[in-house]
Amino acid sequence: MQEPPHDPSPPARPDPIDAVLADMQDRLDAMPPELSSQRAFLGTYRRTTLAVEKAIRDGVFEDPAWVAVWDAAFARLYLDALDARLSGGLAPRPWRLAFDAPSGLPPLRHVLLGINAHINYDLPQALLAVISDEDFLDPTLLDRRHRDHERIDGVLAARVAAEDDELSAVSARSLLDRVLQPLNHRASQRFLREARIKVWHNTRELQQARLAGPGAYAARLAELEVLSAARLADLTAPGQVLLRLAVAGFGVLLPPPAEPTPPD
Repeated sequence: MQEPPHDPSPPARPDPIDAVLADMQDRLDAMPPELSSQRAFLGTYRRTTLAVEKAIRDGVFEDPAWVAVWDAAFARLYLDALDARLSGGLAPRPWRLAFDAPSGLPPLRHVLLGINAHINYDLPQALLAVISDEDFLDPTLLDRRHRDHERIDGVLAARVAAEDDELSAVSARSLLDRVLQPLNHRASQRFLREARIKVWHNTRELQQARLAGPGAYAARLAELEVLSAARLADLTAPGQVLLRLAVAGFGVLLPPPAEPTPPD
């Protein structure tokens, strides 16, 4: 019996985003009642991840394979934090504050708390996970990574109105909220873009610390953790939070590293 011809091509690698989407759905299905308020952010995040996956298929990015790996690494940081909370472990402080926010807050506030922790604290780490120190020495490659980072803004901006409709379906809106809805859409697009600009700066700062060694990196990451957690106060204060964020900003900015103390 003649054997079938050998196929020299390697087996297809599993799509990292598909795996993340499946894990997100698993967490949604198993969300305990005491964390039901977290369904708003997780549902929003899963739909946004689906939109990123579609943008990859549609050729929006210059390096779609890299974006897929990056997006999955980014999502894993959130899933790790959520799993730590579910198992009684210790999540990073921005996530602890987001998870422990009063369940009676409107779903929009829970979404914004999650976005704060994920973009301000997790995103620079995710970028460093997929951009090596050698890559930072290649201006052409780094510019390509930066452009793909910026292209995510378009995906997020396109989701703002749809996600607002999703939240409106599960949460009553006041007359003032409905009147301000167009302004809120523009505010959301503005502060998401502003935050991602700061993320790129923070990524460069963390990369310089990574070059200096594990201790320097841990210290700078701790700074970022504190800054990201402090921003949560803006999201729990009463009032029109989206308009306030559009004025005051959503992102956080790592300051220049402290100069070493000279010896006596």
